[in-house]
Amino acid sequence: MAAPPEPTPRTPSPDPTATQTDMSLPVPGIEELLSASIAAMRIAAQGAGISPEDVEHKIAAVLAYVRRRIEGDYSVDEFGYDEHFAENVVFPMLRPIYRKWFRVEVRGLENIPDEGGALIVSNHSGTVAIDSLMVAQAVHDEHPKHRVMRALGADLVFQTPVLGAFARRGGSTLATTHDVDRLFQKGELVGVFPEGFKGVGKPFKERYKLQRFGRGGFVAAALKAGVPIIPTSVVGAEEIAPIIGNMSTIARLFGLPYAPITPTFPLLGPLGLIPLPSKWIIEFGAPIETASHGAAAADDPMLVFDLTDQVRETIQQTLYSLLMQRRSVFF
Repeated sequence: MAAPPEPTPRTPSPDPTATQTDMSLPVPGIEELLSASIAAMRIAAQGAGISPEDVEHKIAAVLAYVRRRIEGDYSVDEFGYDEHFAENVVFPMLRPIYRKWFRVEVRGLENIPDEGGALIVSNHSGTVAIDSLMVAQAVHDEHPKHRVMRALGADLVFQTPVLGAFARRGGSTLATTHDVDRLFQKGELVGVFPEGFKGVGKPFKERYKLQRFGRGGFVAAALKAGVPIIPTSVVGAEEIAPIIGNMSTIARLFGLPYAPITPTFPLLGPLGLIPLPSKWIIEFGAPIETASHGAAAADDPMLVFDLTDQVRETIQQTLYSLLMQRRSVFF
């Protein structure tokens, strides 16, 4: 009689309490991942002709920044300015655009005081309002004291998600008399672009023709604080995205001051928002002194009007002079 067949061995059922780590390959720790990442970046840097020391320095700077953010070792002032964020994120991010894309040439830095309050008044243009960022970058990078310009922005800037927080952390604040007075009391360098959206959104055929400067509130604030006014002229921004039309219906639909049509937008979609690499010149003019008028002069409408007109005319004439000097839009 044949022997009964042996029973087939059963595969044991997986233990439901077993963790994923028990059933897979060992997971590398954070130190191993960091070491591997650094080694990979060193190899990539050598291939790109960058020294490993520079790579290690940048990695160390990034890690130090992250550690301080995690530990909360930074401060934010009453206007929302985060110096640690500005110095480690905002200025480094804008620097390649400033130096390599627009190749900004700066003149008249000696007209910006080393300390104390002052008001920088500049023309405004470019469809995408990046000129205020480039002026702030010029002051920070080129001035011997590396001062920070506290730019004044419109309500729309600070109502826009992400952009509003970024602007405040980078040093900008709302264009109100109360904020300007407090900034001057702290001895800050304030930047204003009185043409506003009228300057940024004007058609290309009106390039370098200054729009109306409003009621001169910036002049009144400077007179009240007794700080100098520095007329500033920017050439090059008008050509980064020439406006050849305006989609006014779409602008009204989304509550925007304008919806531009340029040679590249909306034809190329989001890529059309990339500014053209024009050559920029920023000139800080001779300061217009206000202290001798006294604080009460801020309430004199005729003086405010005359100074406003003087600042506007100075910027306009400087723009014409710079346009005559430049060789080309892009070189």
